[in-house]
Amino acid sequence: MSRLLILGTAIAALFVTPAMAQEQKLLNASYDVARELFVSVNEAFVKSHPGVTIDQSHAGTSKQARSIVEGLEADVVTFNQSTDVDFLVKQGFVSDNWTAEFPNNASPFYSFPSFLVRAGNPKNIKDWGDLARDDVKAVFPNPKTSGNARYTYLAAYAWAKEAYQGDEEKIEAYITKVFNNVPVFDTGGRASTTTFVERQTGDVLITFESETRGIAKQYGADKVEGVIPSVSLLAEFPVAVVDKVAKKHGTEELAKTYLDFLYTEEGQRIAAQFGHRVNNEKVAAEFKQEFPEIRLVKVEDTFGGWAKVQSEHFASGGTLDKLYGSR
Repeated sequence: MSRLLILGTAIAALFVTPAMAQEQKLLNASYDVARELFVSVNEAFVKSHPGVTIDQSHAGTSKQARSIVEGLEADVVTFNQSTDVDFLVKQGFVSDNWTAEFPNNASPFYSFPSFLVRAGNPKNIKDWGDLARDDVKAVFPNPKTSGNARYTYLAAYAWAKEAYQGDEEKIEAYITKVFNNVPVFDTGGRASTTTFVERQTGDVLITFESETRGIAKQYGADKVEGVIPSVSLLAEFPVAVVDKVAKKHGTEELAKTYLDFLYTEEGQRIAAQFGHRVNNEKVAAEFKQEFPEIRLVKVEDTFGGWAKVQSEHFASGGTLDKLYGSR
C-alpha cells in the first residue's frame, strides 16, 4: 500500500510541477498617472501568458528610482523620464545600453505637457504665458519628485526661451512667477489631479495630454476641458528591465517579453485608447482624428540633451533648485 501511495504521489508530481514552474511574477514600477493604462496592459498580457502575475507600483519616477535602490524589487520600470533610468544605471541596476534594448530609444509611446481647465475656460487660459498671470493658479506636482512635473518645468522653460528670445533673466523671472502661482505641490501627478478635480483647487492643471484626456472623459465636458498650448515638449516614456532584480528573480526573459508587448499592435492600441500617442503607423492612423496637431520641441534640440539638462537644471544647486527654492 505504501509503495502504491509513493508511486501515486510521484505521478501526481509529474503533472503538478510543470504548472507550478510556469508561475511567475513581475513587479512593474511605473509613473504616477499610469495606473489605468497598466491595468489594461496587464490584463491583456496575462491572457496570453497563463500563470503570470503582474504587480504594479506607482509614484513619481524620481521617487520610484530611489525606492528601487533602497530595496523595491521591481523587475521592470516604465518611467516617464530617462534621467531616472540613468540614475538606476549609475547604481548598477540597469544596463548602460538600455536605450538600445527596445525600439524608439526604449520609448513605446509618447505625450507632452498639456492643460486642463474648468468647463468653459473662465480664465481664458490658452498658452504658457497665462500661467504667470496674477489671476491664475496653476496645479502641477513637485518637480523634485515627479518626472511629470519636470516635463512641465522644461516645457514652460522652452516656451519662455522662445518668447523672451533667450533672455535668461526674463525666463527665470517667468518660471519663478509660475512656481509662485502653484497653491500646493503634491509629490506626484495623480495627487495633483485629485487636488484640481476633486478638491476644486486651482484654475488649470498641467499634466500629460494622456492624463488630461482621461480626466475629461471621466468627469465630462460640463466639469473640465482640455487646452492644447501653442508648443510643448516631447515627453517620451522609457522602459527598461531592472537587470539586477530580474536576475535575482529569474525573470529576465519574462521581463523582456512584457516590455516587448508594449510595442505590439495590441499594446500600442491600448496605449492610444488611454490617450498616448503611438509610433505604430497602423494604430496611429486609427486614432488620428482624436489627437490634434501640436508643435513639439525636443530636449535634445532645446536644451542640448538629457545629460546637460540633468547637470544644469536638475542637479543639486542647479537652475531648478535656484528657482524652486524652499517651497
